[in-house]
This record gives sequence, structure tokens and C-alpha cells, in this order.
Amino acid sequence: MKLIRTISASALIGMGAATGAAAHPHVFVDARLEVVADDDGNVTALQNVWRFDEFFSSSVIMDYDTNMDNQLAGDELTEIGETVRQSLAEYGYYTQITDNGEDVPLAEPDVIHADMVDGQLLLIFSAKPSKPVKLDGHLTFGIYDASMYTAIDFQRDEDLVMIGSAFDRCKHTVVRPDPDQIISENNDALTAAFFNDPTDMSKLFATRLDLTCTE
Repeated sequence: MKLIRTISASALIGMGAATGAAAHPHVFVDARLEVVADDDGNVTALQNVWRFDEFFSSSVIMDYDTNMDNQLAGDELTEIGETVRQSLAEYGYYTQITDNGEDVPLAEPDVIHADMVDGQLLLIFSAKPSKPVKLDGHLTFGIYDASMYTAIDFQRDEDLVMIGSAFDRCKHTVVRPDPDQIISENNDALTAAFFNDPTDMSKLFATRLDLTCTE
């Protein structure tokens, strides 16, 4: 299905099926991420809303509008959500979690809800870290596509949200890396190989929620 091929293009890029085109995005997403913690300071959920650009959204309508009414509803939206849930599992749903320097993948969500609002595809889902994450020390949360095929960003700092009183013991900031500074600081590593396979370095450019917490 085209949605699988398009959203999961990072897999093809990573295996060498694409070349220089991988170094810049083809799909654009405005994201909102709510990190939820319980009263004991355990991260219980990452709640996501992704809004896709109109061009990509229109292509999804063309592929999934089975009754040809130029809109998506009911089973059509359900199929889109399930397609994405399956196809992005291998890539951790583009979610970046670090717990004191250790990467923590996102567990597979039970369901991804799809909707079409004002001509743009919305994906809404909640998932847990694959292992317990305690609000202690240095943690980061963000959403990015390592291949850079899909540009996922947060338009406002307020789109990275903490929910729960346990966050009161955390200092937080939204980090928006300066690309020029990143390139300057990592000049030796940014070789031609990076532009063919940017996976290892791309997270340096990603917007993230940065927390320092004490128990």
C-alpha cells in the first residue's frame, strides 16, 4: 500500500534503496507530544498528535477513498491507522526517549486513530515506553525520522507538554538545535557518508524536551 511505502520510506533509504534524495524531507508533520507521569514519577504514556501536510494528505485520500466520495471516514480511516501502526513499529514510531543517556524505544500502541480535518491527515495515539522510565536524572523526549524523509516538528514550545505533578521536581527546556552550530561542532563527522545514511547524526538536529529531575 502506498501509505506504507511513503511513511516507511526511512526503511528503504536505510537499506540503500534511495540515494541523495534522502537528505531532505518529502513529508511534513506538525506534532504535539504530551508526556504523562503518575504521582510516583513514572512515565506512563506518550500522547501524540501528528498533522500531515496537505499534499501528502491528498495522496492518502486518493489511495484510501474506497467509495470514491473524495473524503475519508469509517473503515477507511481505521485502515489507515492500522497500516501506520504496523508499518512504523520497526522504527519505534519515530519517538526518541533517552533515560540518562540510554535510548528507550516506544512500545507498540494499541491503536492509532486517523482523522481528516480541513484537508489534513491527523494521527492520534498513546503509547508507553518499552521499559520503565523514572523521572530521575537527565531525560529527553522527542519525535524525529532518522532518515530525514519525514520532517516532524513542533511549531510552538507549548506543543511539548508535561502532564502530572511529578514534573514539579524537574527543570525542563525545549531544545531547538541550531543547524549551523551542530554542523560546526560535528564537522569531522559530517562526511559524504552522512548524507547517504544520516541515521546516526540526524537526532542532533531534532527538537526535544530536555528534563533534569531529582527524586
